[in-house]
Amino acid sequence: MIKINKLDVMVYRFPLATPVQTSFGLMQDRPMVLVKLTSDEGITGWGEIWCNFPNVGAEHRANLVTSVFAPLVLSKDHKTPEAAFDFLTKSTWVLGLQTGEFGPLAQCIAGIEIALSDIYAKQKDMPLWKLYGGQTSEVPVYASGINPTNSADIARKAIDLGYRGLKLKIGFDKKTDCKNLATLRHLTGEKVDLMVDANQAWNLEQAMAMLDSIAEFDLKWLEEPIAADRPQGEWTLLQKAASMPLAAGENIQGGKKFEVVINQNVLTVIQPDLAKWGGLSKTIPIAQKIINAGKRYCPHYLGGGIGLVASAHALAAVGGDGLLEVDINPNPLRSELVGEMLSIKPGFANLGSLPGLGFEPDLAPLKKYHV
Repeated sequence: MIKINKLDVMVYRFPLATPVQTSFGLMQDRPMVLVKLTSDEGITGWGEIWCNFPNVGAEHRANLVTSVFAPLVLSKDHKTPEAAFDFLTKSTWVLGLQTGEFGPLAQCIAGIEIALSDIYAKQKDMPLWKLYGGQTSEVPVYASGINPTNSADIARKAIDLGYRGLKLKIGFDKKTDCKNLATLRHLTGEKVDLMVDANQAWNLEQAMAMLDSIAEFDLKWLEEPIAADRPQGEWTLLQKAASMPLAAGENIQGGKKFEVVINQNVLTVIQPDLAKWGGLSKTIPIAQKIINAGKRYCPHYLGGGIGLVASAHALAAVGGDGLLEVDINPNPLRSELVGEMLSIKPGFANLGSLPGLGFEPDLAPLKKYHV
């Protein structure tokens, strides 16, 4: 049993000299919401809550944790992280109906579940990747967050660091998108994979029109070309017309919805974000189903260090041929927390063999970013 005696939640913001650009908006800083749980045995567990958008969202999620979830987490013992996830989801379902805030509520639950999983694995004296059935502590990584401006400089840095793939943000305009793709393909040659993320920028007609323009760049996947909630018929038409695999999943919430996309012959690459929904205990079984269906599990992640490490554990637990997404842009909220995980072996993250997430975060270097 896991008995939590104390819950702390912390918000950090790292200001950006160059905003992160997506087709639907800019990020002027990198936010991070951390959850720290302390058990009656004195074991600490760490989790992270997705909070990238809207820009004011980090503080709101922290307030939700304090006002809504802390009393629930402290109210009872939890047999497993999954049991706690189910309890918290059921306990706040009507609140979600009342407020329409199913997303922020699910993100808070996910972050709490990650922290509970950290404690659960420490109780068993096992790293999370091994506890959930993994065979190796290493996972391959790819560089994400490559903006349409200065994309060549960012890509060179990633290649020099040994990343095995690059993902460019597109969905701005055809000329810019294709120019950047041509530059990156020239840089990568055939040695590094190239992917693109449109961040739901297009309608079906626009997406279909772009397919021929980007086909020549030998893309490993095209991510979220249309909105995640568009009818299956639109996704099917796009899949039949596309020469490259389609990817999505970060904006899918719930086991039943994942079951649908896993069983459809539309997405080749499926990308759950465990800090948005599910945590480890719900995401890992879904990841196993993705692999069993002959598809590729590549966890989505773009945040701070705790969520990145948790995502790496999920990928290491299930294996397969997936890649771990790592934001290549400067962010001490990530780099100060992951330690040597990304630098021991170029192109790989190594989680080691220590229990739980594998490290106790040192927040002292991040003090100036604490909100």
